Amino acid sequence: MTLLGWAQIALVLASVIACAIPLARYIAAVAAGRVTFLAPVERAIYGLAGIDPARGMGWKGYTLAMLAANAVGFLILYGQLRLQGLLPLNPQGFDGIAPWLAFNTAVSFTTNTNWQAYSGESAMSYLSQMWGLVVHNFTSAATGIALALAVSRAFAAGALKELGNFWADFVRMNLYVLLPLAIVVGLAFVAMGMPQTLSAYIEATTLEGAVQTIPLGPAAFQIAIKHLGTNGGGFFGVNAVHPFEGPSALATALQIWSQAVIPFALALTFGHIVGDVRQGRALLAVMVGFVVVATGLIYAAEAGGNALHLAAGVDPTQGNMEGKDVRFGMALVALFTATTTGASCGAVNAMFDSFTPLGGMIPLFLIQLGEVLPGGVGSGLYGILVFALLAVFVAGLMVGRTPEYLGKKVQAKEVKLAMLAVLVLPAAILGFTAISVVLPFAVSSIQDAGPHGLSEMLYAYTSAAGNNGSAFGGLTADTPWLNTTLGIAMLLGRFAYIVPVMAIAGSLAAKPKLAVSTGTFPTHGPLFIGLLAGVILILGGLQFMPALALGPVAEHFVLAAGKTF
Repeated sequence: MTLLGWAQIALVLASVIACAIPLARYIAAVAAGRVTFLAPVERAIYGLAGIDPARGMGWKGYTLAMLAANAVGFLILYGQLRLQGLLPLNPQGFDGIAPWLAFNTAVSFTTNTNWQAYSGESAMSYLSQMWGLVVHNFTSAATGIALALAVSRAFAAGALKELGNFWADFVRMNLYVLLPLAIVVGLAFVAMGMPQTLSAYIEATTLEGAVQTIPLGPAAFQIAIKHLGTNGGGFFGVNAVHPFEGPSALATALQIWSQAVIPFALALTFGHIVGDVRQGRALLAVMVGFVVVATGLIYAAEAGGNALHLAAGVDPTQGNMEGKDVRFGMALVALFTATTTGASCGAVNAMFDSFTPLGGMIPLFLIQLGEVLPGGVGSGLYGILVFALLAVFVAGLMVGRTPEYLGKKVQAKEVKLAMLAVLVLPAAILGFTAISVVLPFAVSSIQDAGPHGLSEMLYAYTSAAGNNGSAFGGLTADTPWLNTTLGIAMLLGRFAYIVPVMAIAGSLAAKPKLAVSTGTFPTHGPLFIGLLAGVILILGGLQFMPALALGPVAEHFVLAAGKTF
């Protein structure tokens, strides 16, 4: 680790927070309908779709509308992928996607996971990339933000019967937030050298005289929304490691900014919606704290190098550069890794399979903590609010009084629903991993033996259920078993989590908002920040440390003893 590396990390994080502050106010204004510079377009969309944006929805109506929108989106994308070979904008003549892979991909992009069991430049036509995958990058991100706004409104006042209108929130987040940001960031990426063209792939002759095919395509704007929407699905198979997706350290810094700015901003937006900006700052402090600590741990593990390399006399100042590109540098790789796994993005600018065991464990554990640090766009906010309810419940048990959060009493119903939501991830992750590591046809997909092989399988289901989309390399994921079960894990991680969270929102919204008294536990100070961080860490540790001990922790010790897998 170097002082220059930490300066890079600090500069990028400072720019994210500086931009998140005004963006938070802007998103709150958009949610309230106060931003209208695209009003004619907005009204046209409502008119064509038959939407009355003024009609409020209770939690059930809001949730059903969200589920219906995503179900239709899934079916359209699945059909488009299956029929790809018959559709236009396919200069490479790619065939339609196989049924199991099409199912997995359609689920992946619908759930904001963007797990990719294919290589984009050798499987997807330009039409599939632009009108299939990119469209879902917008819609899945807008869905998450809309749900976060609905949950936030539940804390804003008492005796609420409505949480807003899903269709209005969905349209406004696309029109006023995601689309403008994607245009600006996309143009910046084009200026940095990322391709944005409908031309066919080109051929080049190498110095050895061989012919090399260079893939092109409308990449820059897809890369912009993949980061801004914390989607993560790359245009090219190796994601941001590809020189067209990650051409420079500056492009990497902008990608890190893009995948963190909206999740950080939404924490502050929560404070604006509930009328107490301190509440948003407390949530943001927890998110930023975990990102900084995780970045430091990854940076230290990778800069420390591989034990076997050091024993063989490799220069210790070089660190573990396997799977990393020198044009990014170790510091930006560490920060990118922490934000992409903490933010439910899943984009990668280094190969996690080549990390040291402990360096690879940190991104895995960040996803297992619930994708709330800072989490995906929207999902991070409503996810951390679930942990906030559990934190005040723990505080209430300590002092012997009914817990409250922002004037809303947290009772047995809300705690049971919160635990139901929290248990979705370990059930899907550990359940599917346990089954897969005893089935011969599933084990055959694992490249490496021993604890590293377990880490590959554990990471796959963690990434799927956590709606992240990154992966340890080495796992052959394009099989009927993995395509199907990973798809199911994605659906559970997204929608089985959302339904109890929305039920909590409906229950809390209907309750009266109590005035602050001398006995009220403050939820904006250092004590609550520490308690919330502790609850998140302890729950994650209790649920996943046994599995991590058998995977990356065991590999760390056997590697130190001179054994590899």
